[in-house]
Amino acid sequence: MKANSSPPSLRRRVLWLVLAVIAFVSVLQATSAYRSALFEADRMFDYHLQEVARSVHGGLPFSPGGDEIEFSVRIWSPDGTELYRSGARQMPSQAVLGFSDARVDGVRYRIYSLRTPEHTVQIAQDLDARLERARALAWRAILPIVLLAPILMLAVWWLINSALAPVQRMRKQVAARPANDLSPLPTRGLPEEVLPLVDEINLLFERLLQARSAQQQFIADAAHELRSPLAALKLQAQALRKTTDDGARQAALERLNEGMERAIELSGQLLALAREEAGAAIAPSEAVNLEQLAREAVAEVLPQAQARGIDIGLAPGASLTVQGQRQALHVLLRNLLDNAIKYTPQGGTVDIRMDNMQLIVEDSGPGIPAAEYERVFDRFYRVPGSDAAGSGLGLAIVKAVADRHHAQVELSRSQRLGGLAVAVRFPARSVAAHS
Repeated sequence: MKANSSPPSLRRRVLWLVLAVIAFVSVLQATSAYRSALFEADRMFDYHLQEVARSVHGGLPFSPGGDEIEFSVRIWSPDGTELYRSGARQMPSQAVLGFSDARVDGVRYRIYSLRTPEHTVQIAQDLDARLERARALAWRAILPIVLLAPILMLAVWWLINSALAPVQRMRKQVAARPANDLSPLPTRGLPEEVLPLVDEINLLFERLLQARSAQQQFIADAAHELRSPLAALKLQAQALRKTTDDGARQAALERLNEGMERAIELSGQLLALAREEAGAAIAPSEAVNLEQLAREAVAEVLPQAQARGIDIGLAPGASLTVQGQRQALHVLLRNLLDNAIKYTPQGGTVDIRMDNMQLIVEDSGPGIPAAEYERVFDRFYRVPGSDAAGSGLGLAIVKAVADRHHAQVELSRSQRLGGLAVAVRFPARSVAAHS
């Protein structure tokens, strides 16, 4: 078995199927016409025998006009006396009235006998000569079919090639395109059956173009965002190198460490956002218990919350199991908790609860104005007037993960804590609730 077999060709398949059908129908029609012609010729010859017999009904001697190879005639009187015989061929001595077949001296005959009050007439015809003439007539009947079948096949071959010519042109156009050409394929002149496929390809090109534009914009934004912290790190390193005072050196070291932590956090968020927006399948889909995942995320951010005196915990309620990617959902929870802790003042509260097919993270911070709800999902966007240091990527990452899981992210003011409440609502088909 060949490893690299060529893919099946629709054109060849249709062409061979149609040509096979034409050949089969032509053979069937020719066979039927041939048999029908033989049958009709046989009837015609029998009728001719009858007519010859009737022509001598008046008792006149019959002469076949020199065509003795085809007909032989014998006439008897009522008392059995032979009155007439044409030719020297032997014929049956007893006449069987009507049609009959006989073999005399190795020659097969078709015989018709007619009895009248005056005489008995016997007309015989050589069956081999008769069959030869019948076959000649039958071949004349099927000759048009034999000649037209190849012409019809050529016409079908030309028609199929003509019908598939737009598809061939489309294939050549796609093959000749450069890799960066994502403009729509022309649809003019395409057959109705191929048009939906080309429309889907054009939609795919459009999505790829949008993804490429988003990627280019992301790279430009990332470069811009990384430039500032890296430049600050360079300046802090230069200042540290020039400082001789121990106190100033210690303060410069702390600022340098803070700057490095911010740069590390920004780089990690950039990589996480790129991974989630690309939709890379970093792990197979599985049943994920969000309550257990939330406890793990709380344990990771607990030192950060305790350092600021923030009470963080998981509110009692129903457990939520979601069909999805565990690592991606962990990234979603971490960013929600990081954001909540970052914008919650010292001594505040951050709660996680699960209710009615949704995961909710709420805090006691200042919240976000309702007019900014749509904007905060944009990359690198920061709410004006916010004092907390951040990259503006946290909610963008949350939105990317939620989109991959077909979930909706809704922002509102927390009725219990007064700050921001972020609800991630999962579709019913991927959620199983357990009390």
